[in-house]
Amino acid sequence: MHEMRRLGSVQQKIPCVFLTAVKEEQSRKRDCQQFQVVATENVNPVALEANIDGAFATEKLDGTCCYVTVYNGQPYLWARLDRRPNKQAEKRFKKYQHLHKSCKGFMWNIEEDFKTVPETWIPAHRVKHHNGHPVPDEHGHIPGWVPVEKDNRQYCWHSSVVDYKAGTALVLRPCCDNEDMLEITAVPLAELQEQTLELIGTNVNGNPYGLGSKKQPVHCLVTHGSIPIRNPPPVDFQQLRSWFRENPDGRVEGIVWHCSDGTLIKVHRHHLGLRWPEEDTCLGNRPVVIRVDAFDSTDLFTSFLTLNGHCFSRLQDIHFEL
Repeated sequence: MHEMRRLGSVQQKIPCVFLTAVKEEQSRKRDCQQFQVVATENVNPVALEANIDGAFATEKLDGTCCYVTVYNGQPYLWARLDRRPNKQAEKRFKKYQHLHKSCKGFMWNIEEDFKTVPETWIPAHRVKHHNGHPVPDEHGHIPGWVPVEKDNRQYCWHSSVVDYKAGTALVLRPCCDNEDMLEITAVPLAELQEQTLELIGTNVNGNPYGLGSKKQPVHCLVTHGSIPIRNPPPVDFQQLRSWFRENPDGRVEGIVWHCSDGTLIKVHRHHLGLRWPEEDTCLGNRPVVIRVDAFDSTDLFTSFLTLNGHCFSRLQDIHFEL
């Protein structure tokens, strides 16, 4: 069995390793946001309390967040779906945010201000509740999940990486016998129970890792915390910035530190005023072996089956014979 360090799951927004400040300029991350959140050089006390220097540094992946938990009596893949405010409430919230340069103190009407979500929707872990209703975070969202059902076209790329009949998912992870190499393999969903993962690939977030093509889309799941950062830099603003800009291992979206007390801390290139995506990502350039055994399964699984045992010198070179 593949040995894997069990790390904290991503159910909430993760705090930045540095204290942040608000800058009067267009956000690089959110089109509708007229201010930019940037890191100062001061380390966040939350990170210091959690002993960040002794934490395990992992690659922050650029995809969409997923979760594995039980639905209809079996382990299921769930897609991230934040419950968002309706137009009127969003307008009120933005106006308040613009005036105060903060959202602290804004009052929501939980019953009336939010869009409806599917009946199967569940709030993420540790979402606060008030009078039995989940309460929004500082962005005005209520993080949550919906099960990925095969007939839902909205989640067709999520669907392509799971086979509920066989109870498996296509997962990208480091090889157990060679840490420099990655493998794509079918993992039982039961083994991924209560973990969060990132769906990456051709049709997710602009495909920063260069996976597949429109003709031959490639998608897979990566368990959060499963891709270690090799020789991570110290938690120091200038050293981190230099590492992201100059080190080949720094061609990543960010770092997530897994602290021994379960606290998760992150830094994103945007926090340091650096662009993303890079043309040549660290992950996209890693060698990969395909280990998908025979089954009667979905199209993507079947495609990977034709490549079983095949090695590619770079993840972005994966292609199927037509």
